[in-house]
Amino acid sequence: MLDFFSFFKKKNDPAASGSVAKDRLKLVLVHDRVNCSSQVLEMLKTDIIKVISNYMEIDEEELDIQITQTPSEDNNGTVPVLYANIPIKSMKKSNMG
Repeated sequence: MLDFFSFFKKKNDPAASGSVAKDRLKLVLVHDRVNCSSQVLEMLKTDIIKVISNYMEIDEEELDIQITQTPSEDNNGTVPVLYANIPIKSMKKSNMG
């Protein structure tokens, strides 16, 4: 039997939840720095799904698109990067060729 009140108890230790909060704050700051709202990111995600779906079947549930930071090529700080992890289920048959 599921304990109703266990649903509301903290399941993670404070260090782990602090780390998650820190990561979320970093993402918010990166999005703010590149002037990319959550609405813009969602529209971008929708457009990417639409285009890629013309060529392959993808797992939209496991799709991960975000803006992160990476070291710059000249090792002078970091730069924003669009990160996309798109699991492919199968390739579609080409109508061309």
